[in-house]
Order: sequence, then C-alpha cells, then structure tokens
Amino acid sequence: MKPTRPLSLPAIWNMSFGFLGIQFGWGLQMANMSPIYKYLGAADDQISKLWLAAPLTGFIVQPIIGAMSDRTWGPLGRRRPYFLVGAILSSLALLLMPNAGSLAQWLLPNLPKFYMAALLLWVLDASINVSMEPFRAFVADKLPHEQRGMGFAMQSFFIGVGAVVAGLLPYVLRHWFNVSAEADGANALPLNVKISFYVGAIAFFTAVLWTVISTPENPPEDLEAFRREKAASGGLAHLIKEIPDALAHMPVAMRRLALVQFFTWLGLFCMWLHFSNAVPVIFGSSDPSSDLFKRGAEWAGVCYATKDAVTFLAAFGLMAVARKVDRRLIHGICLVLGGLGLVAVGFIHGEEQRSLLLVALALGGVAWASILSMPYAILSGVLPAARMGVYMGIFNFFIVLPEILAALFFGPLVKNYLHGNLIHAVMAGGVCMFVAAAALTWVPGEKKEIAT
Repeated sequence: MKPTRPLSLPAIWNMSFGFLGIQFGWGLQMANMSPIYKYLGAADDQISKLWLAAPLTGFIVQPIIGAMSDRTWGPLGRRRPYFLVGAILSSLALLLMPNAGSLAQWLLPNLPKFYMAALLLWVLDASINVSMEPFRAFVADKLPHEQRGMGFAMQSFFIGVGAVVAGLLPYVLRHWFNVSAEADGANALPLNVKISFYVGAIAFFTAVLWTVISTPENPPEDLEAFRREKAASGGLAHLIKEIPDALAHMPVAMRRLALVQFFTWLGLFCMWLHFSNAVPVIFGSSDPSSDLFKRGAEWAGVCYATKDAVTFLAAFGLMAVARKVDRRLIHGICLVLGGLGLVAVGFIHGEEQRSLLLVALALGGVAWASILSMPYAILSGVLPAARMGVYMGIFNFFIVLPEILAALFFGPLVKNYLHGNLIHAVMAGGVCMFVAAAALTWVPGEKKEIAT
C-alpha cells in the first residue's frame, strides 16, 4: 500500500488531528490518575503498582493491533476502523472514570474503590492503544518517505497541544470558570476533575472522528492478491506466530534504534516519577504539609506545562528541518539538550532560581518533540510496508520495558543507592538521555540499512 503523491499541509494536518484526542486521553490520566487513586483511598506505596496497568496493556495490545491492521481492508480502509473503535471505547472509559467510586460500590462492594479506577485505567489504556498504534503506521502508509518526518512532527504538535490543554483543564475550570474543586462526598472526585474527564471524552471522539472522515486510505495495489494473502494467513494462530516471527526478522536499524528508545524512555521516567517531588526539595522543603513544599509542587506543574508548550512549538522547527537534515543528527542533538536540562536541575538552588527550572524543562520539551517524531520517521524508512503495523507495535516494547522497570525498581534504587535524593534521580534521567544520544551513532543511516 504505497502513497501515490506528496500530500498538502492541510491534508497532513487532517490525518494527524486525531492525535489531539488521543493525547487528551493520555494527558488526563497522566495528570490525574495518581490523585484519583488517593481520592479513592489508595496509599502512597500502592500507587506505582496500580500504574502498571498502563505499560502492561501497551505491551500486549500494540503489536497485536498492529498485526491485525496490517491484514485489514474494508469500507473504512486499513487503519481507520481501529482509530474509530479505540476512540469509542476510550471515550466510554473517560466518561466512567470520574464515577469509579460509585461503580465500585455497585460492582466491587467487597474491594477497595481504587481497584475500580485501576480496572478502568486498564480499559482506557487498552482502548487508547487500539487507536494510537495504527496512527503511527498511518503516516508511513499515507506519506512518501521525504514527508514522513513532517508527518510525525505534526503528530508531535498535536501531542503537545493536547497535553497542555488536558493538564491545565482542571486548573482553568476552577480559576477561570469558578467550577468547584470540592468532592461531593467521601472517596469522590472534585467536580472540576470530573468535568475535565467528560470534556476529554468528547474531545477524544471528535478529534479521531475528524481524521476518519477527512482522510481516505489508499487501497492495496492488488486488492484481490491482498485478500487471498489475508485468507491464507488469517486466524488467531497465525496472528500469534506473526509477532515472534517479526521479532526474529527485525531490521538491524530497528534493533539498534530500540536501544536508543530504551535509554531515552528510562530517562523520561526518571523525570516523570521524581521531578514533581524534587522541585519542592530545591525550594527547600520535603515536608508535604508545608507551604513551601506546596509552592514547589505547583511550580513543578508550571514547568511541565512549559515543557509541553515548547513541545508543540519545537514541532514546527522539526517539520522545517526534517526533510533536509539527517534525522539521526536532529534526534541526537535534541536528546543531548534534554539531558542537559535534566542534569542542570541539580545545579539550581532555592525558590529564587525557579525560573531556571523552566529553562531546564523547556530543553526537555525540545527533546520530547523529537522523541515523539524522529524515531518513527527513521524507523518507517527501514520497515517493510506489509508489516508496518506489527513492527510499530513491537517498537513500543522498548518504551514499555523501561516503564515497567521504573515502576518496579526505581523506588528501591533511589532509596538504597541515591540515599533518597530525588534531585539526583532526576539527574540520572539526564545521564540516560546522553547514553541514548551516544547509542544513536550506532544506528545506520537511512540509505545504509544493513541487511539482516
């Protein structure tokens, strides 16, 4: 299934717009699930394990959906059926999540209420992955090689926009529209958080539907041959065999890029797990009840919003240079900038230097824009078109594995080897970014793919 001609900028905009909705779903859960667990009675030491639903779901769902979408062709095309089904299920999960406490009383009366939230997170993550993985392959399906960097950068733009809006929505509802931040009973969510999830459900479905309606798919060059091949390779048994077979025949460039992804995301999880609690320590307090700690935590939120704002601005720059500059060079520079930002956190002292933290996370935003686009642009140039979906799903393994390792082992590592110093934990994330940038030099150039 090959693109016939380059697409216009509005067409690339339309085909990527669904990612705005997908990121809205991710952004709401990233910003709110830990507090939701606490609202529903979870203890602090239980939360990291409750988060394991997210990586485990992606680990299982993405390669399966990728392999299925490679074999699909129908009235909606190849990838769009998965966009739409995932959007419907995700929107339902977003509508149900604010009512997890009430649902728990009805469906799981003998279990703590936060288990219902964990179950809904599992459904939400599985559904988002159903939509998201085919979107990566969609770019490779629709765009010629020289436009793929722009296509993935456009996705980064919408990811940045969605993250900023989703992250700020509860604050905006409370301070701009006077929506109450109080819960309507024990183990209930604040009203502004509830409304944010309802808005997210509408945004998710509407954005994905726009892409489904506005962007047609190219049929296989020989549709009858495609259908014969699909019939010969159909069934669950063949689908199960497809993933290990694809792993065994993974292009060399993908194997090496997987190492880059592993250390990149290990660095990101160092930031996500510890930065919000490290900023109050920089301000001068580790006491959650102190006003200084609360000011530090609030400033960490501002830093994250800055990072996401820089992400969608940086996406424009990546679009401009992706067609002219080696994508490995672009990505390597961005990873080094992100690493410098995280390492710099250790050299910032006191609330009076808080503006420097914005600069540090802004560098992280530049790296994040590249992380969301350049690896996929590089990868799409070395993958066989007929297996694009399954390989994009397998590539997600190297995001999920460091996330699982982080959830299981980062706590003990920080406690026993970094002596509980959260600032050093964030700096360790910067070192991982440097390792990823160094590993990128091992990835062959786009015209130098090594045969397996």
